[in-house]
Amino acid sequence: MHSYLRAIGFSNINNRAELNKLINLILDEASNRKTIQINHQSSLTEISMDFGPEIGITLRGEYDNNDVFHLDNYFPFVVGHEISANEPVAINKRVDTEAYTGMCDDYRLGVSLIFYLQNVAEYLEKRSLRENLNHNFPITLAALSLEGRTILPIQKDEIQVKKLSVEKINRNNLIAEAKKGNQDAIDSLTIDDIDTYAMVTRRAKKEDLYSIVDTCFIPFGSESDNYSIIATILECKLVTNTYTNEEVYILDLLCNDITFRLCINKEDLLGEPMPGRRFKGNIWMQGKIGF
Repeated sequence: MHSYLRAIGFSNINNRAELNKLINLILDEASNRKTIQINHQSSLTEISMDFGPEIGITLRGEYDNNDVFHLDNYFPFVVGHEISANEPVAINKRVDTEAYTGMCDDYRLGVSLIFYLQNVAEYLEKRSLRENLNHNFPITLAALSLEGRTILPIQKDEIQVKKLSVEKINRNNLIAEAKKGNQDAIDSLTIDDIDTYAMVTRRAKKEDLYSIVDTCFIPFGSESDNYSIIATILECKLVTNTYTNEEVYILDLLCNDITFRLCINKEDLLGEPMPGRRFKGNIWMQGKIGF
C-alpha cells in the first residue's frame, strides 16, 4: 500500500482488495498511456489517470504476449505548474523496482536536490534513442505530504526584503565560486555560517525559532527524496477527489527561492492556508523533466 495515496484523497484505501479494485479501474478507464521498448526482450508502459484537477495515479509495468498487464509499481502524483529549476540532472535507477530518481545541484538550496522522477517512460525513450542527456533541462517539481501545519509569516518591511534579496544573490554567487575551488569564496561562506550560527544562538534565547527562520529545506528520514520544509504559500485551492469525494489542498509554495506545487489531504493540514502564510511539514518530492 503506497502511504502517499492519502495525500491525494485515498485515505479509505486500507486493504489489498480495495487497492486492486482501484488499479483495475485505472487499467480499464485510463486514457493516458505510453509504451516504450527498452530492448528486444522487454518494454515499459506507464498508465496515468486523473482523480481530480492536477492529481492522479500512475501505474508502471509491462504487457505480456497475451496482453495481460503486470504491475511493477505505482505512485500517486500532483502535476507541477511551472519550471522550478534548470540544471544538469543525474538520473539513477532504484535497485528494487523500475523507478528512477533525479538529482541536481541548485545553489539556492545549498544541498543536492533529489526527486522521484514522474516521466520515466519519456526518459527511457530518450535514452534508447541515444540522445544527449548531459545538458540543462527544465525541471518541474511537485510534492505530496501526509502531515503539515500552517504558521504565520515573518513581518518584513520593504527595506528588509531588498536586503535579503541582495544577500541571497551574493551567497549564490559565492557558492558557485566555491564549487570552482575559489578559496576566498570558501572562506567567506565559512565566516557567514559562523556569523549566522552566532546570530541564531543569540536570538533564540528571546525569540521563537519560526520568527528567525523564514524558510528551510532539509533532507528528512532515510529516503533520499524526502524533505522537511518551511515554505511561503503563494496560492492555495481546495479540490475534491472524484473517486472518494475527499477534499485536498493544492498549495503553490516558495521555498529558498524555488517554487513548486504541493498536495495534502485537508484532514492532515492543521490551520487554514492562505497566501502569505507559511507551510511547515515533511514532503515527498517528485519532479518532471522537460526532455
